[in-house]
Amino acid sequence: MQDAPLRLIAARENQVFRVDYSNAAYALRLHRPGYRTDAELRSELKWMGAVDAGGLHVPTPIAGLSGDYLHRVDGVQIDLLSWLSGAPIGETGAALDHADPPALFQALGREMARLHTVSDAWTLPPGFTRCAWDQAALLGNDPLWGRFWENPSLTQSHVELLQAARAKASARLATTSSTLDYGLIHADLVRENVMQDGDRLQLIDFDDSGFGYRLFDIATTLLKNLSEPGYDDLKTALLDGYRSVRPINTTDLDLFLLLRALTYVGWIVPRMNEDGSDIRNRRFIETATRLAQNYLTTP
Repeated sequence: MQDAPLRLIAARENQVFRVDYSNAAYALRLHRPGYRTDAELRSELKWMGAVDAGGLHVPTPIAGLSGDYLHRVDGVQIDLLSWLSGAPIGETGAALDHADPPALFQALGREMARLHTVSDAWTLPPGFTRCAWDQAALLGNDPLWGRFWENPSLTQSHVELLQAARAKASARLATTSSTLDYGLIHADLVRENVMQDGDRLQLIDFDDSGFGYRLFDIATTLLKNLSEPGYDDLKTALLDGYRSVRPINTTDLDLFLLLRALTYVGWIVPRMNEDGSDIRNRRFIETATRLAQNYLTTP
C-alpha cells in the first residue's frame, strides 16, 4: 500500500484514516497512546475476526506483509481493517432521522444478541485479555472510566446524590451479579457505531469492548435515546429484537441505565479541555443525577 491515498475520517479516541488501494478501501487506525496494551489490541482483533466468522457484519482485521495484525511505528499502535460501506444510523444528541425507528431498533437488538451468542460460542485463544465492565469497574474505588463522584463540576448535593445511588447500586449488584448474563460485550453500541447499508446493520468501533454484563450493552444503546419522543417504542423494539435470538432478564435494566450514565460523568473529566466538553459534561451530569434520583426513589 505504499503511496496509497488516505483521508482522515475520525480523530476522536483513535485516528482513523480511509485508505484506497487496488480497487478496495480499508480503515487504518492509529490508536490513542496508552489506552490499550498490545495484548489487549491483539485480543480485540482476534475477537473481531471471530465475530466476522460468526456471520455478523464487522470490520475484518487485515494482516500486514509480515503476517502480523498489530504494528508499532514510532511507538504508535497501528492496525488495518476492512472498510464498511453505509452510514451511521444517527448522531448522539440529534433527533433520530429514520423512516421506521422501531424496526431499526428491533434489528439492532437482534444483532446485539447475535454478537453475544457468537461470543459465548467462541473459545478464547491463549493470552486473550480485555478490560472488564464488572462491579469493581463500575462502582469500585477506582472505576474503569474514572471516579465519577469527583467530577469538578458536581455540586455537593450532586456528590451526595451520586454516592447514595452508588451505595444502593453496589448493594444490589452484590446480590444479583452472579445471576446476570455476563460475557464479551461491545460496550459502545451508540448510533455512531452502528452502520446501515441497505437492510444490513454493521457494528464498528470495538475500542471499549471487554467482559461485562449484557444489560450494560443494552443500556448503552438505550441511554443515548432517552430524550427521543418515541423512546418507549424504541426500548420495546430493541428488547423484542434481542429476545428473538436469546433470552435476557431486564429486571435490573434501570440500574444499568444509571451505571452507564455514571461512567460518562467520570469519562469526561480528563477531556474537559476538548471542544464541546462543557456541553457534554452538563448533559452527562444532568442525565446521571436524574437517573440517580429516580433509582433512589424506586423501591
